[in-house]
Amino acid sequence: MTKVKITLVKSTNSANKNHIATIEALGLRKIGQSVVKESNDAVKGMVRRVAHLVKCEEA
Repeated sequence: MTKVKITLVKSTNSANKNHIATIEALGLRKIGQSVVKESNDAVKGMVRRVAHLVKCEEA
């Protein structure tokens, strides 16, 4: 499977609590922090939900 690098680029201060929970589930805490995840349907759905807060690229 391919891997995806997900980077938090915007603050979660004024975000919906469901979006904050999704960001935490992805393993992101600080702006600029990146994680590498397997590209499966669950991760793609999470990234799609918070696309306005993160940057996603293939790793």
